[in-house]
Amino acid sequence: MDAIDRQVVGCLLRDGRATFAEIGAEVGLSAPATKRRVDRLVASGAIRGFTAVIDPAALGWTTEAYVEVYCRGTVAPQDLQRSLEQVPEVVSACTVTGSADALLQMLATDITHLEQAMERVRREPNVDHTESVIVLSRLIDRR
Repeated sequence: MDAIDRQVVGCLLRDGRATFAEIGAEVGLSAPATKRRVDRLVASGAIRGFTAVIDPAALGWTTEAYVEVYCRGTVAPQDLQRSLEQVPEVVSACTVTGSADALLQMLATDITHLEQAMERVRREPNVDHTESVIVLSRLIDRR
């Protein structure tokens, strides 16, 4: 990845819907040359995909929690991932060091909705228990 590729990626991170002409104008390439760069970045795996970034508040999902997941025995990360992908309120999940096996970020419409989603997580066969904290206010968000 060279400096122009990094600029192209930066443009796409700011606006994933930018046209090849707009990106090219910013980085000094023609639209066809920009498209070839983007296609190459996608083919190499540097760009894994394109997605819409949704404002959870616009959907009414304003209750946020971080949930530590403790598993029964040893669970492969892929198995845990397959289980957690079935719960749409889980917006982010990662394995972690320490006593917990995973840390989830969850969004819901309200506490009742959050509790129902957490119950679905707890019902997964490889989950022993969870511990959670509810976000009161977001101080910094650099996503």
